[in-house]
Amino acid sequence: QVQLAESGGGLVQAGGSLRLSCAVSGRTSSRYAMGWFRQAPGQEREFVAAISWSGKSTRYTDSVQGRFTISRDNAGNTVYLQMNSLKPEDTAIYFCAAREDVYGSTSSQSWEYAYWGQGTQVTVSS
Repeated sequence: QVQLAESGGGLVQAGGSLRLSCAVSGRTSSRYAMGWFRQAPGQEREFVAAISWSGKSTRYTDSVQGRFTISRDNAGNTVYLQMNSLKPEDTAIYFCAAREDVYGSTSSQSWEYAYWGQGTQVTVSS
C-alpha cells in the first residue's frame, strides 16, 4: 500500500505562483510513476501533469504547458507541481496519484492510477 499526502494549496491572485507537494509513504520500494489531477466544482476530474519514476519523462495537459512544472525527489519520496502564471480557471482541488512504473512511461488516464491523495484546494482570484 502507498499513502499520498498533498500540501501547498491556498489562495493566490491571478499571475501568482504556488508549489504543491505530494509526500509518498508506505511501500516506497516499488517504482511509482506519479500524476497530478484536478477537479473544479461541478466538473469531472482532469489530468494536469505526469512524471515517470526516473523523472526523465513528463507530460502536461495543453492548458498548463509552459506554466506548470512537475518534478520529483525520489530520495525524499516527494513529488512537486510548480504552478506559475496562475489563472482563475486553474481553481480546483488538486490530487496527486501513483501507479507502478513498469516501462518508464507517463499516463494521463486516471484509471491507470491505483493510489490517490485526499487533495489540496487551489483558489486563484481575478
